[in-house]
Amino acid sequence: MANPLFERLTLITGSGVARALEESRVVVVGIGGVGSWAAEALVRSGIGGVSIVDSDRVCESNTNRQIQASRTNMGRLKTEALEERLRDINPSCELRSFPCFFSKETAALLDIQGADFVIDAIDTLQSKLNLIEVSLAAGKKLFSSMGMGKKLDPTLIRAADIWKTEGCPLARLVRNGLRKRKCYGHFTAVYSPELLPVRVADGAPPGDAPREGDLRKAVFGSAVTVTATAGMILASLVIRDVYARCGP
Repeated sequence: MANPLFERLTLITGSGVARALEESRVVVVGIGGVGSWAAEALVRSGIGGVSIVDSDRVCESNTNRQIQASRTNMGRLKTEALEERLRDINPSCELRSFPCFFSKETAALLDIQGADFVIDAIDTLQSKLNLIEVSLAAGKKLFSSMGMGKKLDPTLIRAADIWKTEGCPLARLVRNGLRKRKCYGHFTAVYSPELLPVRVADGAPPGDAPREGDLRKAVFGSAVTVTATAGMILASLVIRDVYARCGP
């Protein structure tokens, strides 16, 4: 019998897909403006196991775009706050949280090998490249978010093979970084070619595109309508992949 929590989705997918979703395991790395929404969508869609990875704590500037960011959660670990929310939505989901920065050294802790899917919502270039490299080497289905800062129109967001992306500065840096590592595997990137004129807020320094090799986070303006849409698309890619593999 299908879980009544997901009855409305099961009406679309059928009970076989619902069981396959319950048996699926997803690792979401980076639970900010994109990854937090992706994780919630996965849990609300009956995914049976979700691991969330992020080293940061909730702060005031997260409020405009991150689903776990609220006044009561200020200062808490993002993973702790989001895990609490997700458990309240679906207590039967096998949730694991890792309050750490992703690197090749911490990769072994996350059991990527045991996952069916990896969602990359990292906003630091070298860490993103590390996750892509580790996931592809493990043969995992990877869905990766590119730059969603300095965007306002969520209808421009696209999904394409990383080697076919265009108009996204971060995607270009990712492609260049992968070439330098001689990593030519394929995965789906969620990106937007939208280019807005630079408008600097009073007292705020203008942000530049992140440079390869720079581990610091570039600070960009961001809109929840864009970041949340990207997160929903990433979750949708997982759900539709399971649906397609189950056949008619």
